[in-house]
Amino acid sequence: MTNQNVVNSDAKSGLTMAIAVAMSESNIYSAAMSKPLVAANGYFSRKKLIKKLETNGGGARINAFIDSMRASSPTRRASETEDQKSWIIHHPSALSVFEDIMNASKGKEIVVFLDYDGTLSPIVEDPERAFMTNEMRAAVRDVAKFFPTAIVSGRCRAKVYNFVKLSELYYAGSHGMDIQGPTKGHKKQRKGNQSVFCQPAREFLPMIDEVHKILLDKIKFIPGAKVENNKFCLSVHFRCVDEKIWSELGEQVREVIKGYPKLRLSQGRKVLEIRPAIKWDKGNALEFLLESLGYDKSNNVLPVYIGDDRTDEDAFKVLRKRGQGLGILVSKAPKETNASYSLQEPSEASTMKML
Repeated sequence: MTNQNVVNSDAKSGLTMAIAVAMSESNIYSAAMSKPLVAANGYFSRKKLIKKLETNGGGARINAFIDSMRASSPTRRASETEDQKSWIIHHPSALSVFEDIMNASKGKEIVVFLDYDGTLSPIVEDPERAFMTNEMRAAVRDVAKFFPTAIVSGRCRAKVYNFVKLSELYYAGSHGMDIQGPTKGHKKQRKGNQSVFCQPAREFLPMIDEVHKILLDKIKFIPGAKVENNKFCLSVHFRCVDEKIWSELGEQVREVIKGYPKLRLSQGRKVLEIRPAIKWDKGNALEFLLESLGYDKSNNVLPVYIGDDRTDEDAFKVLRKRGQGLGILVSKAPKETNASYSLQEPSEASTMKML
């Protein structure tokens, strides 16, 4: 089975579950959760790695930034360990506890939030070709028939819309810094029936464009590196870059960002993210959309967020802080996460049918 089938089967199963839960709904958020011992993508956390090196007498100099690039972008999958088993216990498959969720879910209104890359589409070498299947699009369309549905992505809003092509959805691009409501479909809008629109980082547009041009020039000699302008943020992809020159790429990007203290640098899955240093992320986008729909202070809402990346953790944290909602991490390997449930095996898709 291809990676695309793996990702799409898991994500579609989650959407199927959301539709079914919508028939019955409840606050089923689990407040108690032990942190997994394995870090992002099933690898040792950087602290553990450093401790291990020190224990072995390592006097080696460790480049923290490059270490973090490797930690967020492993080239190998972790083997089955006790840590993995422990992780599964604390983050059970959402499908394995499906019946319990259904039995506990009564009288709530669902709002669905979906990441795009790695959740609705496969992770691919060329970010311009991260297409979702027609089957997945149909699944999302079916979800949107039942309740408000939002795509929350690090991509430019216009680009992710062109991938999804569903006008009845809410779109939050640039890690939630560019939000717009549906042009058709769900009519539940903000107070006064105003359309939903939010761009909290608009003043940074000239700076982002300037840095984009500089980065294009700086990394053009690094084979496989790509710079993507996502309007309110930039993504430097290194999925196709030889790991031996990751340090060179990282240094080039850091040197550029040093001259822009109002921007910050973070890492994702084989991508470096550059965005405005403001308190706004996918978690804020989730809160904004709930407020826009009139659910910000409601005990009668069940937000469902399905995602696979570090940036989705900001949304999972919001759900945990609210004490309501369903955070589902799409991952076959253990990750440090605030999500309560997981989707892991593609075979799980066969256990569910679209309702």
